[in-house]
Amino acid sequence: MRADRVFAYGATAGLLGDLILGDPRRGHPVAVFGRAAGAVERVLWRDHRGWGALHTAVCVGGAVSLAAAAGRVVRPSRTASVVLTAAATWAVVGGTSLGREARAVGWYLETGDIEGARKRLPHLCGRDPKALDSDGIARAVVESVAENTSDAVVGALVWGALGGVPGLVGFRAVNTLDAMVGHRSERYRRYGWASARLDDLAGWPGARLTAVLAAVAGSDPRGAVRAWRADAGRHPSPNAGPVEASFAGALGVRLGGTLSYGGRVEHRPVLNGESGRAVGVPDVERAVRLSRRVTWLALGVSVAGRLLANASMNRGMSRRVNGRMNTKGRTS
Repeated sequence: MRADRVFAYGATAGLLGDLILGDPRRGHPVAVFGRAAGAVERVLWRDHRGWGALHTAVCVGGAVSLAAAAGRVVRPSRTASVVLTAAATWAVVGGTSLGREARAVGWYLETGDIEGARKRLPHLCGRDPKALDSDGIARAVVESVAENTSDAVVGALVWGALGGVPGLVGFRAVNTLDAMVGHRSERYRRYGWASARLDDLAGWPGARLTAVLAAVAGSDPRGAVRAWRADAGRHPSPNAGPVEASFAGALGVRLGGTLSYGGRVEHRPVLNGESGRAVGVPDVERAVRLSRRVTWLALGVSVAGRLLANASMNRGMSRRVNGRMNTKGRTS
């Protein structure tokens, strides 16, 4: 079976597995990688960019190498190759858990249990919930759903289409390392620099595709594009900016503004501020549904892109072979 079809069947099965099963309760492969990366950090940590770059290379390179080795082992079997791709896709995407956690916070908000929502919010994002009211928590949820649709789903599918199982695993390894050491604390300001920059690079194509698909799947495509063009560049993150701005325009809400992470207050630009309204509790469900539509559209785009690239490559090879044969025929 061709590699493009292996990815098509495997990625579809993996997304269905995530839809039905969600993340495993115990022994999640991403958690296993996180523990391994933590062990490497304890050995290598120095307050230096070079040591942080070595940590990134060891962890990401090790994960990609293991994935590539597994791919070589199962390559003779079409069924095993599809199963491995499906398992890798299911392990690295997290759309169902993302929606489940967002809806759990939304449920507390709908019932008026603000304290319950505040306690549940850290399961979804690193935002400090203590000073947030109901609408502030809802805004945090919508922003997290938008950003993680790119990080936890679309980006992985894009790299899976580009690199198969190693691409899927490598993207999740990079994203996980960024969450572990890529933030700007005193401990990781230099040590996590390489992981943060690599995450920016790896997340670039998935973030742009997510923004495009949010505009396509949302209720206000023009508003999504307008907010993306006007506001994305003002966001401190090169990848979260386009995604959150497009979601804001697609949903007709305002995102961004003042927020707090671990006691550190940030004043971020308002996204879709001119035409958007304040986020309300019902927008949590709307964001989750938009995320789900973007997920399945991203699967279709990734599979179609892989199939088209393979067909184009085969046509190119066929033309070269025919050209050589014609050349030989004229010279003989």
